[in-house]
Amino acid sequence: MATEPILAALDVAEVQRRHGLARSSVLSDYWSLTKPEVNFLIAVTTAAGFWMGAPASLAHFPWTSLLHALVGTVLVASGAATLNQLIESRFDAQMRRTARRPLASGRIQPAHALWFGSALSVFGAIYLALATNALASLLSILTLLAYLFLYTPLKRKTPLCTLIGALPGATPPLIGWAAACGRLDGNAWLLFAIVFLWQLPHFMAIAWMYREDYARAGYIVLPVGRSKDHFVAWQTLLPSLALLAVALGPAIRGESGIVYLAGALVLGGVFLCYCARFAFQMSTVSARQLLFASILYLPLLLAFLALDKK
Repeated sequence: MATEPILAALDVAEVQRRHGLARSSVLSDYWSLTKPEVNFLIAVTTAAGFWMGAPASLAHFPWTSLLHALVGTVLVASGAATLNQLIESRFDAQMRRTARRPLASGRIQPAHALWFGSALSVFGAIYLALATNALASLLSILTLLAYLFLYTPLKRKTPLCTLIGALPGATPPLIGWAAACGRLDGNAWLLFAIVFLWQLPHFMAIAWMYREDYARAGYIVLPVGRSKDHFVAWQTLLPSLALLAVALGPAIRGESGIVYLAGALVLGGVFLCYCARFAFQMSTVSARQLLFASILYLPLLLAFLALDKK
């Protein structure tokens, strides 16, 4: 009988280990609901907007306000991502790349996700209003509503959902700019245009790579039939050409210097090459290369813009 306490201790240790793993898994599931990989780019574009809208002098730069803007914006974005997955959970379950998501697989209950997403969204909007200003908070709310109640349902109705979805997707730099100075001007909308145009070829690459998955779940992100290839080509080439021109705007308007101008030309030219390759030779390989190029392009462009700010 001397072994019983030892066995009991081992049992308790095993239960505690499993409980710890389960708790870690739950936390990981909630973390994944917020789409941290998307939030990274949202944080980058928000920071760029704030940096460009704030005073030029580093000695008087409002670092605390920047942190507040990032925290509030990411909280609202995390809530939007959670609520989006709640709305689309039954469709996500039909797609290979999303079937293992916490809601689609049933690891998190819908009611729990509803409370989690709502709390993040509400707290983030209030946080922005109190820590920065009302305009930044209002923009975050409008972004949330457009994403959930305009873009999300349109994905099952029209391929033009990409254009609509790019509108809320391009608002983080506006939120950052508003948080920095409490207003929006032409330069703020120029950043909006850059992010808006960037999203179109970025998403065309994703839509092409996962076109069968989207179709299986009933998403109409691409047209059916022969018009599909033309649609993808034009939605890739035209925005990338426009992006190359619009990205020169900060230099033309005197917001940045020759370093940014050179960087924008080189990055834009390389990005355009990847877009053209995909548009004329559509394949999973060219789509994946374009996706990778797009992920590098935007942060690098904004980094040049921030470093060469006048």
